[in-house]
Amino acid sequence: MVALAIVAAVLGVPTTASAAVVPVPTTATLVSANPADVTPHARDGETRAFAQVGNTVFVGGSFTQVRQTASSAWVVQRYLFAYDRITGTMSTTFLPVLDGAVNTLVAGPGGTLIAGGSFKTVNGVSRRNLVALDPATGAIIDSWVGRSDGGTVRDLALHGNWLYVAGAFNWLNGTAHVGLGRLNATTGAIDPSFVIDATVGRHGTTSYVWTLDVAPDGNTLVVGGNFTLVNGLARNQIALVDVSATPTLHDWSTEKYASPCASPTTFVHYVQDVKFGEDGSWFVVGSNGGGGWPTAYCDVLVRFETGARGSGLVATWADFTGNDTITSVEVADNVIYLGGHFRWMNNPNASDVAGPGAVDRLGIAAVTPATGMPVNWNPRRSGGASMPAGTSSWGSAVPVLWRGSDGLYFGHNSDGMGEEYHGRLGMFPLAGGRTFAPMNPPTATTGNLYLNTGPGTVAKVPFDGTALGTATTVSQPAYTEAGATWRVNDRIYWAHTVAGTPTGSRIDVSLYNGGAIGSPWEASGYNDWYNPAVLTGAFFLDGRLYYTRTGANNLYYRYFEIDGNCLGATEFVLPTTGVTWSGVRGMAWVGGRIVYGGTDGTLRSAPFDPTFAASMAVDGTTATVISAATPELSWSTPSTFFSVQ
Repeated sequence: MVALAIVAAVLGVPTTASAAVVPVPTTATLVSANPADVTPHARDGETRAFAQVGNTVFVGGSFTQVRQTASSAWVVQRYLFAYDRITGTMSTTFLPVLDGAVNTLVAGPGGTLIAGGSFKTVNGVSRRNLVALDPATGAIIDSWVGRSDGGTVRDLALHGNWLYVAGAFNWLNGTAHVGLGRLNATTGAIDPSFVIDATVGRHGTTSYVWTLDVAPDGNTLVVGGNFTLVNGLARNQIALVDVSATPTLHDWSTEKYASPCASPTTFVHYVQDVKFGEDGSWFVVGSNGGGGWPTAYCDVLVRFETGARGSGLVATWADFTGNDTITSVEVADNVIYLGGHFRWMNNPNASDVAGPGAVDRLGIAAVTPATGMPVNWNPRRSGGASMPAGTSSWGSAVPVLWRGSDGLYFGHNSDGMGEEYHGRLGMFPLAGGRTFAPMNPPTATTGNLYLNTGPGTVAKVPFDGTALGTATTVSQPAYTEAGATWRVNDRIYWAHTVAGTPTGSRIDVSLYNGGAIGSPWEASGYNDWYNPAVLTGAFFLDGRLYYTRTGANNLYYRYFEIDGNCLGATEFVLPTTGVTWSGVRGMAWVGGRIVYGGTDGTLRSAPFDPTFAASMAVDGTTATVISAATPELSWSTPSTFFSVQ
């Protein structure tokens, strides 16, 4: 996991402002990890697109046959079919005949279905790569005039009555447009004010736009694909377009898609999919490409900020798979979903194997928008023992993830998902999913500081944010062999020395609400690679574990996802001044300040603002002394935490 924008000053990459973006976790809702049982199946090829009109789901792709159940006979229905989303019953009236694959679908105005792809005829009539259909019968809507005369349509996005079109074309409705265009969604007529051309393909190839999305407010378009120029300006594989008025190119560019990945002839372009967050302030990009990271964003999911401006921009965070492809992304209910043929997330330290920190996620995953860390959702692209003869559990791509009205729809080029048979398509229902809220340390400034004073014993010291009260000794028999400790919500996490573990210590969790500290359990087996005994102090805030460690004079952080308790695989340094971090022993976050002890036994506090990470997150010259060491109490142990109780 990498957060390049936030540590720009440390890593020497460009920054456009002194303030860093530190996304705050929000309440999120996950779909069920158990796919719905009623969806039909397709055969060969892949599913590439979904749309919904009323209770009917439409499915497009390169498949040629469909069937209702695993035991039903296959029926020839090429490239496009429909079924009832509640019962799963395939339509016997929507039976259009196309001579090529459907790559993208949109539910258009007035109850229409708009399809884009690589076809030349529909129902025996010439309709090149773009068509509007009656969703009840599959008949062509003759009055809709949209055409892609010059080549394949790869993607469509609808906002209001504007239909954005992306593909490998030079003409749209008989008008010169290279890779991009905008139509009146009701009539299919070209919008002459949209003059944005994506040109000059990489490595001497023909240019095309592979993917696009429009922000929820309709003001910004993000496009990705095989191009190096947009309207004559350098934009390598990705660009932002201002569509709030007359469309113009935004002053936004990154060099992270300029360098080649593993094989330029194989991975001509490696931006595979783009999607805006639900408030439009950020977007995510999924890529393929193999080796080349972290210089280039190959085989990685990244988040960019929509409002950033300038050149050489870098991602807010990056989640590397370890050299495996991401082919699709979707954002819904404050969750980012991604699909592909990856095997792990949080895997920046290895190639084609699980490195330190790697979290098993076979072909499909869900991550948090705040940090990109995987959450506790792991259905896996696998069919288990239920697979019928002639089917495949694994394939190279999940071309589409799409949030419909009742769940997350997936299209892939294999047949196994969630240890069940789901031929080429399926759906994870919203019903049976779960909602999880972000967790943080207490926000109050009055409570108690706890200090480990011996095996199973802590000092409980009242603290009002500036001064200490009288300490009392509390027996906590479950809290032994304890190191750095951090409070989160109703629990504490702590470094626990445990014989027989891979590193000799592990991150444990104990429930705590002011009484007895609960019996500890291991936070996650995915953290076994890490030795928390080296931590000399730690606190948690907004998805990050901030810490000091033995023999180092820095304030560090890693991402730490509470929903699954996984520790980020990349360590970052925050710029600070005036604090000798190598002498810190024990830390807590209290009301916007770091309260920390030291080897001299003195307790101090200093203001902390991670949004100043591009300049100075901590200025120790403004630190205040709360208490010097006394014969009774020395603040010189890593196991310190703050609690309201």
